[in-house]
Parts: sequence; C-alpha cells; structure tokens
Amino acid sequence: MSKLNDHILIVGGGTAGWLTAAIVAKSLSCKQKNSVKVTLVESPDIPILGVGEGTWPNLRATLRKIGVSESDFIRECDATFKQGAEFVNWRVTPKSGSTESYYHPLSTVNHSSYDFNLAPYWLLQDEAIRQPYDRAVASQARICDLGLAPKQIVMPEYSAAQEYAYHLNANKFAEFLKQHCINNLGVHFVSANVTNVHLDDDDFVSHVDTDSHESARIAADFFVDCSGARGLLINQTYKIGWVDISNIILNDTALAVQVDYPDQQQAIKTHTISTAQTAGWIWDIGLQSRRGVGHVYSSRHISEDQATSQLLNYIDQPEQELSVRKIKLNHGYREKFWHKNTVAIGMSAGFIEPLEASAIFLFDAAANMIAAQFPRRREDMAYVEETFNTHLTMRMERTVEFIKMHYCISLRRDSQYWIDNCNSDSIPANLRRRLDFWKNHPPTKYDFDNAWEPFNLDSYLYVLYGMGYKTDLSANRSAFSDIDRANRLFADVDTATKLLSSKLPLQRELIEKVRQFGFTRV
Repeated sequence: MSKLNDHILIVGGGTAGWLTAAIVAKSLSCKQKNSVKVTLVESPDIPILGVGEGTWPNLRATLRKIGVSESDFIRECDATFKQGAEFVNWRVTPKSGSTESYYHPLSTVNHSSYDFNLAPYWLLQDEAIRQPYDRAVASQARICDLGLAPKQIVMPEYSAAQEYAYHLNANKFAEFLKQHCINNLGVHFVSANVTNVHLDDDDFVSHVDTDSHESARIAADFFVDCSGARGLLINQTYKIGWVDISNIILNDTALAVQVDYPDQQQAIKTHTISTAQTAGWIWDIGLQSRRGVGHVYSSRHISEDQATSQLLNYIDQPEQELSVRKIKLNHGYREKFWHKNTVAIGMSAGFIEPLEASAIFLFDAAANMIAAQFPRRREDMAYVEETFNTHLTMRMERTVEFIKMHYCISLRRDSQYWIDNCNSDSIPANLRRRLDFWKNHPPTKYDFDNAWEPFNLDSYLYVLYGMGYKTDLSANRSAFSDIDRANRLFADVDTATKLLSSKLPLQRELIEKVRQFGFTRV
C-alpha cells in the first residue's frame, strides 16, 4: 500500500498563507473524516508586508467558494470595489499642467476572444473622430470617470452589473482569512517560528522544528512555503535558483504611505490610479477610511530623496503627518516552484511589481492548482510537480511580458529611465515578436497559446491601444468587411453606458449601504 499524503503544513501566514489554507481546506473538505489535515504555522515576530491592496475578479469566485460573506468581507477588510486601472501620463511626456490617461477596465461588452473583435474596426475608423479605445469598446471607463460602483445594493452577493474586483487592506484581509480558516474550515493554527527543517532519505521534507512548547515538532506529508522572501523551504533548505528579471523590470524600490481622507465623506475612486513619473510610477488606491499611495521607482535612475519628493508632491497634503515606508523590491521568480513534497507560493515563489495587481491572483491560481491536483499518493508527486512548474512558469513569464509592455511601447523619452525601458535588450524575446507582428495585424485569440495565460486578449488590446500603439491595416482592410455589425456593437456600448450611468450608485454610497444593510446572501 502506497503512503498517502494526509497532512499539509503551510509555513508562513499573511495573505499568501491564509488564502492557500482556505482554498486547500475547502477544496479538499478537510473537516470531513478521512480527509486531508491542514496546519498553518505562522511566526508571531514577522510582520505582514501588507502592500498589495489591489485584486482581480477571480478573488470574488474564491471568496464565494470558501464560504465568505461578501458583506462581512467588505466591512472587516476596509474593502471597496475595483473596476480596473487608470494609467496617467504613460503614453507621452506630459505637458506642464496637463495630464492624459487611459483605462484597463475589467469589463467588456463584447469579449474579443470569443464574441467579436472590435479592435480592427476601431483601428480603421478616422482617427480625428473616433473615441479612445477604452471608451469605444466598453462602458466601464466612463463608469469609472463618474465614480460609480459596479452594482446596486439590491443585487445579491458577488453578482454584478459590471465586472469587478476589490481594493482591500492587506493586513486586515490576512487576519480575516485566518479567522475564517480556523473557525469555519478546520485549519489548525500554530503560532511559532520554524527553527529547523528536516529531510528524509528520499530528500523529502519530513518535519520542522519550532520554538513552540506545544508543537515543537510538526510532521507532515506535504509542505507549502509561504514564508516570504526568505523562502525557508524552497530557498534555505532546497537552494532552488532564482530567475532575476531586473534587466527587464527596472524598478527596485517602493515608498508606501497611508493617506487619510480630509473628509470621511470624500468620494472613493472605483479604480486604481497609476501615474507615471520620471523614473517609475505612483499607485493610488481608495479604501473606505484612507488611501494607499506609493511610489515604485528605479534607484538606478533617481535618488530616494527625489522619489520621496515626487510622492509627496503627488499627495499634496502638507497638513498631514505621513509616515513613508521604504520597501526593497527583488523582482524575479524561482527556477521551479514545486520540488519533491514542497511548493512555494507568494514571495517565496517570486515577485513582479504590482503595476497590474497580479500578486494575489498568482497566489490564488497556485493554491487552486494544488487543490485540484493534490497527489494523495507519493508516487503521483512527480507528475503534478512537473505540471505545476510548467504552468506557473508560464504565468510568471507572461506576467513579466505584460508588465513590460506598459513601458516599452511608451513614447516618453524625458528621462534615461524611459529610454532604458524602451531598449530592445530589455524586452523579452516573445514580447518583441508579438509587438512586431502587431504592427500590421491586430492581436487575436490565436496569439495566446495557453488558455491559462494571466492576461487575456482584451487586456492586451486595452493597453496596446490605450498607449497609442500603431497597427497599420491598410494592406488588409478587405479582411474586415463586417462593418455594419461592428457599428451596431459600438452603438450597444453607448446604450449600455447610458443605462448603467442612470442606475448605478456612487462608490461611497454603495459602501455605506453595504456596511449598514449588507447584500443578500445566496
């Protein structure tokens, strides 16, 4: 009889650890008899990094799956609704006193991958009269401009009029997940520091030692390393190599600050704002009680004092005493994420700058893969290891390419930073091939060879044409003859926008109603 994998030990908490615990415990029904046991050991001495405050729509599905009330989540985690990201001053060098922007919204009226690709028809319109791409093909950019929420209070939990994700307080979210895991999902919690890791004769992790008197030795069959950048298992024990991407993603430092609203009834933005600077960009995320603001920059191109000055100038609230926290960014990912009976999730697996808020998505995707293919027999481990490593490596590579695209197609040349970002040597080869092809062909679903790529066709179209990328269709105009259908679909966007604008509440208004009444649970 082969040995069964009956006990999963997650080393490390935070968002990565507790989200993994919740997904695995719920998916494998760990409260049932003869199921897998899930234990999480978390250090009481290491604070949560707590920077990532933006999410993707997949988190809605996960919260619903693990049995979380959306109303409780919003109340407890200072959460607000996110409908996309607005990119300010990325396309061209800004003129004094003026800005320009485009949106990467979460919704489309017609999905280009499986409905009808409007991009070529938009490209063939007269530039002098056509709307910006984000407004021509979707309602959500205009909904964001109006500060409207993606749903009404009468809609049940997790339902929507527009696709949405969340902005949240990462520290509160980790604690919220922790309590849900312990109280509702049967996860066993140990508060302790891991002091040593032991391997068996097959080089599998057998157990860990901790500084807890009650749980000095914790044995398990399978281990998840959520210990952050230290990588207690994947790095310090197994010495798995690191793929450095600092030649592609040039930013290496972040300055983060929490900014109180001057007026607690101030409007809350319903999207992330990312404003390009001379050597980086500033994020601006509106929560219920404050804003999370930070400057991600390259220390090779600007000093800390200059970066701090740009950040404070952006915030422009001299009356507030602001505590700026400096965070070093080590961009890259593991050469492999699953080794033997150990898998890394979170910062131990890799980190790619938060421009498109991909961190929590990658945690979620990894945890769901583990749960879906969890090998109960040790002899099945090698197959799942190979599959997991292949898929997660692809996700990391595609995330790097998509993030880089925001920089390398910019027309900004006002600093060495932007010049260096557009240097072809800093652009991944796969992205260079795609961009070259897209000079004369609009992207289609056939450019994406894996169904699980993190960024889909619509995401690429929003960024490409929001940034003003030039695709010349003059030699292939005849291939796009369904002009009447395209015009009807463009008109449908305008119709939908008018209807939504008249029905949806302001973000602050909806949040207050959720706090007071809550959504209907289904």
